[in-house]
Amino acid sequence: MAQEVTENRNENRIDYGIILSVMLLALIGMAAIYMAVVHDSSASSSPTRAMIMQAVWYVIGGIGIFFVMQFDAEQLWRVAPILYGLGIFLLIAVLFLYSRSVAASTGAKSWFSLGPITFQPSEVMKPAYILMLGRVVTQHNTQYSHSTANDWRLIGTMFLWTLPVLILMLLQHDFGTMLVFLAIFAGVVLVSGTTWKIIGPIAGGAVVIGGGAIVMVTQTWGRHILEKVGFQAYQFSRIDSWMNPSGATSGDSYQLWQSMKAIGSGQLTGKGFNNLKVTVPVRESDMIFSTIGEAFGFIGCAVVILLYMLLIYQMIRVTFDTKNEFYAYICTGVIMMILFHVFENIGMNIGLLPLTGIPLPFISQGGSFLLADMLCVGMVLSMRFHHQSYMFSGDSEGFE
Repeated sequence: MAQEVTENRNENRIDYGIILSVMLLALIGMAAIYMAVVHDSSASSSPTRAMIMQAVWYVIGGIGIFFVMQFDAEQLWRVAPILYGLGIFLLIAVLFLYSRSVAASTGAKSWFSLGPITFQPSEVMKPAYILMLGRVVTQHNTQYSHSTANDWRLIGTMFLWTLPVLILMLLQHDFGTMLVFLAIFAGVVLVSGTTWKIIGPIAGGAVVIGGGAIVMVTQTWGRHILEKVGFQAYQFSRIDSWMNPSGATSGDSYQLWQSMKAIGSGQLTGKGFNNLKVTVPVRESDMIFSTIGEAFGFIGCAVVILLYMLLIYQMIRVTFDTKNEFYAYICTGVIMMILFHVFENIGMNIGLLPLTGIPLPFISQGGSFLLADMLCVGMVLSMRFHHQSYMFSGDSEGFE
């Protein structure tokens, strides 16, 4: 009887709902990648090889999940600064050792290249950054009470840890990934206990700055200013194609226009598996949602979105079940990362948002991106796996 109770307790420590959601998204991703590569005459690999490579990354990511799950809150607390430092080191190194061929095609100096294998260090930085922010906020809240002055101190401290990442993203010309880090930062600030007297004006200022940037993009004088702060010509062309997707359908707007055409042609139920007719560049990665839309229609797209909603709901539920502050900030960072990727990727595929090169979590082709997603899932799964053993408050005393 005692052995049976122990086995049940161990089973309850594993959140199979999260694992099932990820597996379903992975299966959809494998099918979508196969279709995309089959119908892409410019693809650098065969459909079989593309699926095998993606499957290999899923296996590596699964091993990563199992490994990360073994870390309890105290251990994650300890390794957070180490991983953050390693991530910063890799982001600096890639500025000197970046892949020239990838930079020539994408404009971003953000990829290492070793033969046929490419690796993006900013993906390693995402889970490390989430852990570091969780540690910073938890440590602050254990040392200071909530007040306007202390909340400003917290935001300032969080921004100081974020600033090196943002600067390195700008130097790599990777504006899309920089937005991901800003989304994580904003999400953690929202749940950190910071008063709305501070959050409100900051949010209003962000809206004003964003609106001002859009106005500047439409003006010649504004573009000259933005060029001086690091904006590239390809980024302006992406915004132009977003604002007028039918203006240059054979030029800068071609990719977006074809994606919208593919999704629209899928109608309610889609054209069926491997029955794609519309050509969309880079379909296996950034534009993977257009493949799902054309093949499976509105119903298929709705199923994918519902799976993401289910995954996020399960992550939120785990956070409430564990009642651990440090874990709560980690989970918030992971949720914001996934939400931003889903919102931006689907938005740019259907023309609601400009193209930014943001892939779709667990579905788009890409090893380093998939590995980062799986490691983040592992951090969330470790919450339930360890929370029955003991509760970690985030008090750093005795752990240094």
